[in-house]
Amino acid sequence: TSSSSATLPVTIDCVEKRAGVSNRVCGLVIPLGTSINMSGSALYECVAALFIAQVYGIEMTISTQFAVVLLALVTSIGMAGIPSASIVAIIIILKAIGLPAEGIGLLFAVDRILDMCRTTVNVFSDSCCAVLVASTEGEKDILSPAISFD
Repeated sequence: TSSSSATLPVTIDCVEKRAGVSNRVCGLVIPLGTSINMSGSALYECVAALFIAQVYGIEMTISTQFAVVLLALVTSIGMAGIPSASIVAIIIILKAIGLPAEGIGLLFAVDRILDMCRTTVNVFSDSCCAVLVASTEGEKDILSPAISFD
């Protein structure tokens, strides 16, 4: 799927059963991460801006690249967990740093596939965060009974 929100029930179930994280931690961390933590989207926005700059032959200074990273972090927080939500954020970033917004058309052909990859990164980072919080709070089994290495 291309939606972090659509994977929410499955993510909670897997993190509880396979990683041994308590329902209390999963019920807070996973939905919060689905709303706020869009690390895959932030990475994609940065790479997309750099790609479009290279296609147009525009050199970006270190300060401009830093601005892209900051804008990507800000726009990815609270982004809707729906397919292709990053496209709007990329247009905002392109306009903010003076790149042509028409370059977004180059990404449309591959956006659906990349959206699935972004969702995977987003869901994985939410799961890692839940495991980390559960470990620090002492609410995680070291190995869940559902995991077998035989």
